[in-house]
Amino acid sequence: MGHLTFKLNEKLYVRDPQSTELGQKIVSKGIEMIDGLGFEQFTFKKLAAQVNSTEPSIYRYFENKHRLLHYLTAWYWSWLDYRLDLATASLHSPEEKLRASIRVITEEKKTDPSFQHVNEEALHRIVVNELEKTYLTKWVDDDNQAGLFGGFKTLTKKISGFIKEVAPDYPFPNSLVSTILLAANEQLFFLEHLPTLSNLDKRLPAPQRHAQLQVFIESLVFGAIQKK
Repeated sequence: MGHLTFKLNEKLYVRDPQSTELGQKIVSKGIEMIDGLGFEQFTFKKLAAQVNSTEPSIYRYFENKHRLLHYLTAWYWSWLDYRLDLATASLHSPEEKLRASIRVITEEKKTDPSFQHVNEEALHRIVVNELEKTYLTKWVDDDNQAGLFGGFKTLTKKISGFIKEVAPDYPFPNSLVSTILLAANEQLFFLEHLPTLSNLDKRLPAPQRHAQLQVFIESLVFGAIQKK
């Protein structure tokens, strides 16, 4: 199962890291280091030392570390989209598909053996901690023009489609979906660092905390789309 890959926007990279062993090592070790050091302290010089290569060799794959972060978050959204397709493939009711989508968004993320060079648990922590750095920038419009947020938009459109089927008169499906995609990660960040901004219970085991998160996100979605 380790042969699965995603076709990502070519503007995310200089050379597709999925195409070579070094490229996969750069992604794998980059995830490990950003997760451990934080994005600010992470550098290509440090990464090169960890993959037993040179700093110029890293630049042959990624223009800069911000582009690498974009690549990693794009990969995450594509993986979530893949997981959502698996979860909804056998379902027929739009409401069931919507609830399954929320479960995929909010469930505890585990390492997926289908993708050997990516640690999805660590990648999810990066998304929780660093995602805003991909779009709260002065050059966000240029990045958007280049299609770097395509994975997030694709996932938003798919879940929005389920909402339109369940509640065709609801006027804000895209706004609602983009909000819950971000909120699911923000609540985990708040729980860890700003706990008074969340009602999730840090004392509970992780699966139960994520179950709480699922209930919260479901309450936002169905509270918004169900007619009074």
